[in-house]
Amino acid sequence: MAERFKGDENVAEKFAYQQATLQGAYFIMAVRAVGLDAGGMGGFDNAKVDEEFFAGTTVKSNFLVNIGYGDLSGIKGGRLHRYEFDEVCSII
Repeated sequence: MAERFKGDENVAEKFAYQQATLQGAYFIMAVRAVGLDAGGMGGFDNAKVDEEFFAGTTVKSNFLVNIGYGDLSGIKGGRLHRYEFDEVCSII
């Protein structure tokens, strides 16, 4: 893989960003599998997060993950309709 990215920093950065996002999704699934609530969060100031937590490194934030036990008392109403597999998918 190193040869693929040699001399093209943009390609390497895009690939790294995509892979990091996938790893974050796996992390959220693992957190949920052990019984905790978790959700990805965007829309924050990446530069401030990077300055606070990753100063002096090459690490950059992609998204945040909130982890804990959700407060169900704030939920208003039941869960919205979820489609059955066969209603939205077909195997070809």
